[in-house]
Amino acid sequence: MRKITILLIILTMISCNKKVKKETGKLNIVTTTTMITDLVKNIGGNQINVNGLMGSGVDPHLYKASEGDVSKLFNADIVIYNGLHLEGKLEEVFEKMQHQNKKIIVASDTINKKNLIESENFASNYDPHIWFDINNWSKITSYICNKLIKLDPKNQLTYKQNTQEYLKKLKKLSSKISSKISELPENKRVLVTAHDAFNYFGRQHKFNVVGLQGLSTATEAGVQDVQRLAKFIINNKIKAIFVESSVPKRTIEALQEAVNAQGHQVLIGGTLYSDALGNKGTTEGTYTGMYTYNVNTIVDALK
Repeated sequence: MRKITILLIILTMISCNKKVKKETGKLNIVTTTTMITDLVKNIGGNQINVNGLMGSGVDPHLYKASEGDVSKLFNADIVIYNGLHLEGKLEEVFEKMQHQNKKIIVASDTINKKNLIESENFASNYDPHIWFDINNWSKITSYICNKLIKLDPKNQLTYKQNTQEYLKKLKKLSSKISSKISELPENKRVLVTAHDAFNYFGRQHKFNVVGLQGLSTATEAGVQDVQRLAKFIINNKIKAIFVESSVPKRTIEALQEAVNAQGHQVLIGGTLYSDALGNKGTTEGTYTGMYTYNVNTIVDALK
């Protein structure tokens, strides 16, 4: 019933959708994930209005559009989302928007497929957690900047300047992260988390990444998954495993219990930000702050 209601709202908006000129004269941009919201705000600065659908701790894999979300999406001048089926339950809304020639920017479109991580067990065949490779995020930054310039050329100077500043921040972040990770020997770089969100991070920084669940949190881990991973932890003498902020911690706690029950003590090394940033207004509420926090947490727990 809820699905039908949303579709009726969409159809109503399609029939009467008109571009409403905002009093501020600024572009009204709607974004999906907190990572993309933060990025677009860095690029656009005070020249745009950014409305992010998802907040801290929200799992984009399971996020469903409310009636209010549909209204925001169809009244936006531009919609920017991750793609690669990360926002799987919003796909139907995006398809309707494309048929209406709404201005949409898909962040993942700029990443060459050869640089994407494939998965046989995920609907899109590619891992959507592309933000955990800082090189990917730099490419996406430039891509979104160029798209905004084409759609809003009068503010191109602002977009270009802000983008250059942000790219410098990402370069500095990459250097700082590499220095911190160098404190951890490669034989200790085994990252066990709730689901497979950190494969791009692992590839870039030479970590063996193992998730209890698959790429999407839509599938739950079973008893056999827990037992298999518990055996892996014991055999490899792994010191710590990690909870994720956007995934219920009960699965990792069950994993810890399974390991401890077999005489090997494994710690929960902390909570990592995976599919969402931290609270708004905090350091972890920014991409650079989130990444720094995650790496510090991982390295310090695994030393």
